[in-house]
Amino acid sequence: MSQPIKVALVEDEVGTREGLGLLIGGSPGFEVCGEYGSMEDAFPGIQATPPNVLLADIGLPGMSGIEGVRRIHAQFPELPILMLTVHEDSDSVFDAVCAGACGYLLKETPPDRLLDSIRELHSGGAPMSPGIARKVVLMFQKIAPPKQEDMQLSNRQLEILGMLAEGHSYKTCADSLNLGLDTVRSHVRRIYERLHVHSRSEAVWKALHEGLLRRGKGSYS
Repeated sequence: MSQPIKVALVEDEVGTREGLGLLIGGSPGFEVCGEYGSMEDAFPGIQATPPNVLLADIGLPGMSGIEGVRRIHAQFPELPILMLTVHEDSDSVFDAVCAGACGYLLKETPPDRLLDSIRELHSGGAPMSPGIARKVVLMFQKIAPPKQEDMQLSNRQLEILGMLAEGHSYKTCADSLNLGLDTVRSHVRRIYERLHVHSRSEAVWKALHEGLLRRGKGSYS
């Protein structure tokens, strides 16, 4: 029997935090290992009881969720972080991704979709609400002209990188491109090596900054 996914929550609204705890903790395959009302409370809790996935709000008392994510990501770079928030403006999305968030959902997300997203994040995906994924793609298109030759990525690697930016998981990339899952993982490892990064979020930021994707959705080669 597989181990449950351990989830920690950072949410200042008591009712929302308790509701999330009941939903996640009461669902098969999940365990809530920490519920915190602020990032300041979350730091020692995460150190004492490390989760497999962290869900965090942005609008928190004291330290903001984005600054908290930046610090947590620096200390625990392998911990996947999912933003769950009402903020859907491009600046919040951009800042969260740059801070180290691997996924971004709005609080209006249905419960089943939230649970699926936690599973997806835990397995290496980057779940995003549809409108958020679109904003990420638009940010890719606007940040800078293409400099593909500088990064020396193959057309296939650029294609996979673009799909990851749109919120695809490794599995959906593999399915869409008719590749094996291990092949996709191998490409992602080479992307990390060639971009000199260590995580999906860093790869997204580097691609954003360097303008690796051509303008227009789906034009990655």
